[in-house]
Amino acid sequence: MKKATSVIAIVGPTASGKTALSIELAKMLDGEVINGDAMQVYKGLDIGTAKIKKDEMDGIPHHLFDVKSPFESFSVAEYQSAVRKCIDEIMSRGKQPIIVGGTGLYIQSVLFDYRFTDEAADETVRLTLEAELATEGGPERLYNRLLKLDPFSAEKIHPNNHRRLVRALEIIEVTGKTKNEHEQGKGQVPVYSHLIIGMDMDREILYERINRRVDQMMKEGLLKEASDLWDQGIRNVQSVQAIGYKEIHQYLEGKVSLEDTVVLIKQNTRHYAKRQMTYFRNKMEIFWFDALLDKKKIIEGILLVLKDFDQTKSNK
Repeated sequence: MKKATSVIAIVGPTASGKTALSIELAKMLDGEVINGDAMQVYKGLDIGTAKIKKDEMDGIPHHLFDVKSPFESFSVAEYQSAVRKCIDEIMSRGKQPIIVGGTGLYIQSVLFDYRFTDEAADETVRLTLEAELATEGGPERLYNRLLKLDPFSAEKIHPNNHRRLVRALEIIEVTGKTKNEHEQGKGQVPVYSHLIIGMDMDREILYERINRRVDQMMKEGLLKEASDLWDQGIRNVQSVQAIGYKEIHQYLEGKVSLEDTVVLIKQNTRHYAKRQMTYFRNKMEIFWFDALLDKKKIIEGILLVLKDFDQTKSNK
């Protein structure tokens, strides 16, 4: 099949079958898979994040998995930059990029014109502002400057909040725009021609699948995996705030029983799945498929959507 769509994304709640579908679609389209899950970037978080295993990849190249130490932080801005580079590399080889995951904001930040204020940074500018702040009358002088240049931000920043004061002025000096102007319209303009496929499922069936998946994770060694991270001193950092790890760490602290820990993991995963669906339904235009349909029928449906999508695009 001739590939015309720039980027395909497969989204949906946890336990909806995105991973297996992505492998079959990648085979059909000569594609490569890019991780669209915020926690699967971390090494050592395998069972609890339902990370794809090597033997499940079936020869399909996978990108942006296991690229971060559990000690490190990982921002949506960093993800955006990494994935866009990955997309360019995949397309340069004539392959089809397929983003797969359930972290809506991360995927949206790649496909649309999301701008982050942490990109608007310049250490030299910041140090100059901080030096001025340290002089006599510096805080008042900087705040008055912000009032003049960006009254909207000045209203929200207390004059004694020096960190935010310096940051607001840094953004103006680096970008020539206020914080609000810099972020205005973010997420509205597509960066790539793209098609988003969604996996839908009756809520009660999804919740039952989640419960069974958690039981299976415990059988596969989630307790040991989370305990090993704990023993390595990986605590109270971004990675182990992932569902499964944070609850087991509470168990290791003696705050809950193991039985209650499993109940909590199931409950929190169900709540997360509900938030995922709310986000996807409200934030993006998605072609939804019933996840319980035969995989072959879903693939056939996706290929029809792709054909119509590409024809519509070529007629514009």
